[in-house]
Amino acid sequence: MPEIRYNIVTREWVIIATERAKRPEQFAQPSRAGAKLPSYVPTCPFCPGNEAQTPPEIDRLAADGGWRVRVVPNKFAALDRDAELVRHTQGMKRVISGAGLHEVIIETPSHDAHLALLPQRYFDLVVQAYHRRYESITSDPRIAHATLFRNHGERAGTSLEHPHSQIIGTPIIPPQVRERMETALNFYDREGQCLFCALLADELQDGARVVASNPHFVAFLPFAALNPFHLWIFPAQHRANFGDSTEEELAALSQILRLVLRKLCFGLSNPDYNLTLRTPPREASGSRYHHWYISVIPRVTRIAGFELGSGMFINTALPEESAAFLRKAPSEPAEAPQGETHERLIQAQKS
Repeated sequence: MPEIRYNIVTREWVIIATERAKRPEQFAQPSRAGAKLPSYVPTCPFCPGNEAQTPPEIDRLAADGGWRVRVVPNKFAALDRDAELVRHTQGMKRVISGAGLHEVIIETPSHDAHLALLPQRYFDLVVQAYHRRYESITSDPRIAHATLFRNHGERAGTSLEHPHSQIIGTPIIPPQVRERMETALNFYDREGQCLFCALLADELQDGARVVASNPHFVAFLPFAALNPFHLWIFPAQHRANFGDSTEEELAALSQILRLVLRKLCFGLSNPDYNLTLRTPPREASGSRYHHWYISVIPRVTRIAGFELGSGMFINTALPEESAAFLRKAPSEPAEAPQGETHERLIQAQKS
């Protein structure tokens, strides 16, 4: 029998369509499994040797004699990094100047690499770059909030194949962030505890939707997951803001995020996905009622008319079955993975 489940964090109702439910393995995309890309593309602005094709570099993390991660302004930025922040109201019209920061985090010099398949030491550098750029952007007095996101694959909205993430600092707090902060604050007022901590304790006690954990993080599917394999990664201890993360916690985050992405890659044959950092504004650092987390949404189904018309989602897989599938999914490839060109590219950078 179908169920309509409530997501207490997002305040969204989700239809779990058990009569239409598929087995988890049916969401795999075998046609993607053998896709091959060149290791270097002369016209790609993110490939090594083509650094002049991007705006001036903002930051880089190096290893083994060459760059491993580069950060550059987005050439087609949504906001103007040099603009003055100005607010204007005329009647019912409200306008804020488009001041803000829009950066690209180039995660590897290898065009054919896959983030999930990077060696752990290189994946660690990507997570360090995420934290460094978040800290830098949110220190700008014009910035009210920073959104870090990753689009993997065409169905997720990516426009360039070369592995990269983006971060956008906006002069306003996005409405969705405000709504979740209000929900968390209302819960704290009623219950006297953090909503996210209470939810995590409940998920750990239940255990049915937990995929992986380490001393600092827990990866699980929400009870009312928006779609098959919709997954959250929560800090195991209360942490209000991503910027508050310690070096030890960043290392643990890198390990569990890499593990989850590898399970998705090998279990579902490299699905398209969106990854988003969900964190309140920097000013909320230390708050007792909010909790930052990471959301990963594999694009194994499509949003259609009902979702757009109602604002509700239909999930055609039981979250408990999806979680069980991911727990058993391999985290290592059966053969040498695509993108194993890292060492060769590093040697090319040295020459």
